[in-house]
Amino acid sequence: MKERKRRLSREFLLKLELHSNPRLLRVVRGAVERLAEVFGFSAPARRSVTRAVDEALTNIMRHSYHGLLDQPIAMYFRRVPPRDGGADCGLEVQLWDRGIKFDSAKVPVRQLAKVQPGGLGLHFIRQAVDAVEYTRVGRTNRLRLVKYLPGPRDPVSQLANVRGSRPQR
Repeated sequence: MKERKRRLSREFLLKLELHSNPRLLRVVRGAVERLAEVFGFSAPARRSVTRAVDEALTNIMRHSYHGLLDQPIAMYFRRVPPRDGGADCGLEVQLWDRGIKFDSAKVPVRQLAKVQPGGLGLHFIRQAVDAVEYTRVGRTNRLRLVKYLPGPRDPVSQLANVRGSRPQR
């Protein structure tokens, strides 16, 4: 039991709870960007992770909650082990909401070359991260995004080493 708790504490990084108010997106983007930086992602990879999370939250607020500003969203961030055959660990972001059920079959596929606003959110999310999974557990939608580091690293020890420190520029 102690080993399981120790392992979970090494894997668990951060939990955020927020309401479905778009004004909070800036705060979340800042937290995700900083966590990805501390985790060891390059600047382009940090932007990708942040963009994917921002787009997913926007979709939850707009489509799952239909613009209601006071609905709960929970975000869980944790370290995941390397993928099969790989030496790189990953950052997992789970977004949980209690809005309407998401049906990917009802999302229209849009031609990328067609110039018009909207409709590319899922495309951007899939391009930005390595894994996208959606499940519905009871009344809760769960979106799981995973982005892997490009090489062997130990972000947990990096987290311990950066308390209060500023990255070198």
